[in-house]
Amino acid sequence: MSTIGFIGLGNMGFPMAGRLAEAGHTLIVQDLSTEAVEKFLTTHPTAAAAQKAGWQNADVIITMLPTSAIVEAVLLKGRVVAGASLNTLFIDMSSAEPTRSQQLGAVLEEKGMRYVDAPVSGGVRGAVNGQLAIMAGGSSADVHEAKRLFEVMGKSTIHVGAPGSGHAAKALNNLVSAASVAVTVEALHIGERFGIDPQTLTEVLNASSGRSNTSENKVAQFMLSGSFGSGFPIGLMTKDVNIALALAEELGVEAELSHHCAELWRKTVEEGFGPEDHTKMYALLDRSTSTVSTTEERQAHA
Repeated sequence: MSTIGFIGLGNMGFPMAGRLAEAGHTLIVQDLSTEAVEKFLTTHPTAAAAQKAGWQNADVIITMLPTSAIVEAVLLKGRVVAGASLNTLFIDMSSAEPTRSQQLGAVLEEKGMRYVDAPVSGGVRGAVNGQLAIMAGGSSADVHEAKRLFEVMGKSTIHVGAPGSGHAAKALNNLVSAASVAVTVEALHIGERFGIDPQTLTEVLNASSGRSNTSENKVAQFMLSGSFGSGFPIGLMTKDVNIALALAEELGVEAELSHHCAELWRKTVEEGFGPEDHTKMYALLDRSTSTVSTTEERQAHA
């Protein structure tokens, strides 16, 4: 078993770190929230807080943080890297910017460390159940070494390519997911106004070519139920969509449809709904003001 440093005990990180501890690994944990750290230590007494156990004891250091900037600040300015042993394997499981991930990997390599970017898909439920899909970028040897840990947290690991490619794949995956949520919600509202019950139309989608992760796993459970509790906020979905679009622009890909999708999600964040669960788009895209505005715009251009 390994000694693992785990930084970031949020909605996803807490259960992911918990699965590693329950599998017998020794955990050194860190989070801005002392409450989260204390809760983790209470439920996993073999773990230790980073202040009491130096990073030099960790074989692997995993980050599960909101942005590339925060990852860089914690690892480099926060002196995690400075305190780690040579040849330590750093695994960034955050949703981060691919180009910055490439740069971070190069910096770590210069310092005698190793780096794998391994973002996840599957939400809080997947983290709790160990059913995450993991997209890994890095050398074959490093990804192979990390896979024994990934198998504790996820149901599948795909080695996407070189460092940074995992984060690219994650952003592109969430771009597709965001578009799927938006178009599925719009279809449900159109159908309802025509007289088709949303649950019935969901059954149609799931039995037909319109089937998607949204229709199968989000509509009934989180949208039609009104719970809006998937555990993934609109703000984070929008962040990932923006990362995907920035990558498209960097590579010279026009991605016209993706830009329309991004604008929809950005507008929702600008209106103050960033903290809301992303499945609440079902309610937000059916607001009368939104509908009237859209109708007037179409009439003006008719």
